[in-house]
Amino acid sequence: MSSGKVLLGLLAGVAAGALLGVLFAPEKGKTTRKNITKKSEDYVDSLKEKFNDLLDSIGEKVEEVKEDVEKVKTKAESIKKDVKAATN
Repeated sequence: MSSGKVLLGLLAGVAAGALLGVLFAPEKGKTTRKNITKKSEDYVDSLKEKFNDLLDSIGEKVEEVKEDVEKVKTKAESIKKDVKAATN
């Protein structure tokens, strides 16, 4: 299972637990609605931050792979030249 799916599932579980906790708390409806709104905003901000971190991490990995491919490509071209020179 990918780490993104695990993270998303974990955050969804935490959000659901917090929402249920607020809903069953002995407070007035107006206060409860404010708490739900505040908590949901907090979780959305947290989820956006985690998602952006995940995208940054993926972007870094893509750049690393590109660099590795260029190194391999350069090495392959060098080997090809050496083989040509050895066969001539």
